[in-house]
Amino acid sequence: MVWNSKAQKPVVEDNREVKCREPRVAVFAGSFDPFTVGHFDLVKRAAGMFDSLIVVVAQNASKKNLFDAETRKAMVEAAVSEIPNVKVAIHGGLTVDFMKSVGAHYLLRGIRNASDLDAEQAVAWNNKVIYGDGDVETVLLLSAQEHLVVSSTLVRELLKCGASKRATEQKSLISKYVPKNMVSLLLKEFRKVYEAV
Repeated sequence: MVWNSKAQKPVVEDNREVKCREPRVAVFAGSFDPFTVGHFDLVKRAAGMFDSLIVVVAQNASKKNLFDAETRKAMVEAAVSEIPNVKVAIHGGLTVDFMKSVGAHYLLRGIRNASDLDAEQAVAWNNKVIYGDGDVETVLLLSAQEHLVVSSTLVRELLKCGASKRATEQKSLISKYVPKNMVSLLLKEFRKVYEAV
C-alpha cells in the first residue's frame, strides 16, 4: 500500500488521535474507441486498489475516432455501471491537468508486452515532470493473459466486417471482446455510424 505522508491529517476518534489519509484517487485515460473487456478487467482490478477511479475518455481533435467522445463515455458508463467507486469523464487536454483538477495522484496504465512497458516508462517520467514536484505515480497493471490479443482496433474491424451479419450473429461475436453491459449500446451506435456512411 502506498501512503502519501503529505496527505495524512490527524483526526480525533474515541478521544484518541488517529491518522487518516486522503482518499486515493486514480485516473485511467484512453480513447476507448471502443472500450474492451481488456479495459474493463483493468478497471475492475484497479477499483479494488483505489478509493476512487475515474475513467477519462480522451477527446483529441486530431485523432479520427469511430465514435464521438459522448458516445464513448456512454458506453464506458454502461460497462462500469455496477462498480460503485468508478466514474467516467471526458477530457481534451493533458491527462496530468485533469488529474490535478480532481486531486488524483495515480495514473493507471495497462501493459500487454515489452513495447508497452518501454512506451509507458517514458510517459510516466514526463508526467512526473509536468505534474510538478513528482507527486504523481503511474501504476502499471499487466493485462490478463486471455486479453492480450484484445484491442479497440480489433473490435472496430469486427464491427465493420460483421456489419452484414444478422444482429444475433454480430452480437454473439462482439460479446467476446466488449463488456456485456455495453454490447447493445455499441451495436446500436455502430449502426448509426455505418448507416451514415
